[in-house]
Amino acid sequence: MEKNRRSLLQALSAVAVSMFFFAAARGQDASSTKTGPLRPDDDANGPSKPSTKAVLEENQKDIKKNVEKLFDLASQLKDQVEKTDSTSVLSLAMVKKADEIERLARQIKERAKG
Repeated sequence: MEKNRRSLLQALSAVAVSMFFFAAARGQDASSTKTGPLRPDDDANGPSKPSTKAVLEENQKDIKKNVEKLFDLASQLKDQVEKTDSTSVLSLAMVKKADEIERLARQIKERAKG
């Protein structure tokens, strides 16, 4: 039982850390696109659609906010697992927190894909 909890915690922690680094790397790529070649939607008067840069910046802010929340939730879950007796069953609160972490990780993944 303890092994299952530890595996769950390790998996969730790995997701949180990897999403954080992925989001950070994606943010660096988004900030460097302005120096690259002109895209078809750019012209002498600027982009004809809503600013792509503004959309990317908003995406980056959302990803950072969600990654921070994911990290906090994973830390809370880790604390709960450490406080729980190894012979007892996972509490409903822990399962719900794990579900919330999974949902948030999927949101971050979808947002990072674009």
